[in-house]
Amino acid sequence: MKSEAESETGGSGDGRQPIIFNPDFFVEKLRHERPEAFTELVLSNITRLIDLPGAEFSQLLDEEPKTPNGTAAGGFFRSFNFLKRKDKCVVFGMPLTEEGIAQIYQLIVYLSKNLHVEGLFRVPGNSLRQQTLREQLNSGADIDFSSGDFHPNDVATLLKSFLGELPEPLLTQRHLHAHLKITELSLFDDQGNKTSLPDKERQIEALQLLLMLLPTANRALLKLLLDLLYHTAKQQDKNKMSAHNLALMFAPHVIWPKNMNASDLQENLKKLNSGMAFLIKHSQKIFRAPAYLREHARLQFANTRMIHSKDDLELLSVGGSPFVSACKRSGAPVSLDPDSHTEEALRELCRHVTDHMPNSAKKKKLIRQLGKQSSPSTPVSESTTPTSKKHARSRSFGGLIKVRSLCLCSNQTTSTTLTSVTFTDVIKGISLSKCSCNSSPS
Repeated sequence: MKSEAESETGGSGDGRQPIIFNPDFFVEKLRHERPEAFTELVLSNITRLIDLPGAEFSQLLDEEPKTPNGTAAGGFFRSFNFLKRKDKCVVFGMPLTEEGIAQIYQLIVYLSKNLHVEGLFRVPGNSLRQQTLREQLNSGADIDFSSGDFHPNDVATLLKSFLGELPEPLLTQRHLHAHLKITELSLFDDQGNKTSLPDKERQIEALQLLLMLLPTANRALLKLLLDLLYHTAKQQDKNKMSAHNLALMFAPHVIWPKNMNASDLQENLKKLNSGMAFLIKHSQKIFRAPAYLREHARLQFANTRMIHSKDDLELLSVGGSPFVSACKRSGAPVSLDPDSHTEEALRELCRHVTDHMPNSAKKKKLIRQLGKQSSPSTPVSESTTPTSKKHARSRSFGGLIKVRSLCLCSNQTTSTTLTSVTFTDVIKGISLSKCSCNSSPS
């Protein structure tokens, strides 16, 4: 199975366009080709979700650390290729490097085959065997775990030791306040008052954005680690290690700051541990870019009007953010051509609505709206009959949107096509049109 972080293109034997396996392809392209625009976009959306005072916000603006050769770390987009390397270097107690991760990855692979061991990551291993394994990893050796020289508890304990000996936590010191704020995100009641219930949707979205700002090596190792812990927790009936138990074992090495005094640590201990548990439980979601960010990046390279935030995407959607559903990973091939990309998303959305929504007036209305946005080749429900002739429109989601107004005159309904407006115009509340009969747009 290909990692979410990996991306590759290839062609099929029937001569179709190459397809993109990584849904975040254009996000990573934006990160590497236009880093300033990428950072500004991510930060603006983080501050929309959490309140960061000036000092805490400025910490997120720090440059990505340089690798030992003096250059910026390579992109996460291609970073998992380095796991095949086995270069000789000191791994423990040193700043995180791709070479070090390639060595530690051997431990992760071995542990992923032994998740059934009871007390994994809690029961300590043999110190002598751990020292032998540490020396082999520092020498750049390929470890022969099939020999039976090491027990899973030895390997699990050494993995925690490696994380604990890093110069700074895996989630970095400068992201600490942002993570604490994310744990505080909660739902509001009908009167607009905060409740004690966590807002998981906003927490996931904030983490998706924040983790994009991690140094490349940190992000790569974090994903490998959380994947391992996620699948460990899924076998808690055998190993007795739930996500909460694993969080208690790993929070000190992944998220706890190394320079926080005892009183501050005690004050934030519950938040830090619950934040680590949340990372484990939702590890399969937090490394994906939000849908609006994907679309922004794609449209930027397609030279069309861009979606800047989730609010813009919601303006574009019908029936409760359907484009978010259309952006979900599916088996359908996605063309590299921008127009074909949009049409494929519409087709996927039509199929999803037709197959999964129960028959209702809302379903019929949604299919009619999709029919108006699609090209003639986009499939819609057979029971849906267009109410008016389709007008030419931009085939890009980031292009101009058509707004229709229903006016009631002499007990008859007339469909009037109004002037195209941009997302910014809608946000500012610009009047879309005036009906000859002084009726308001429905």
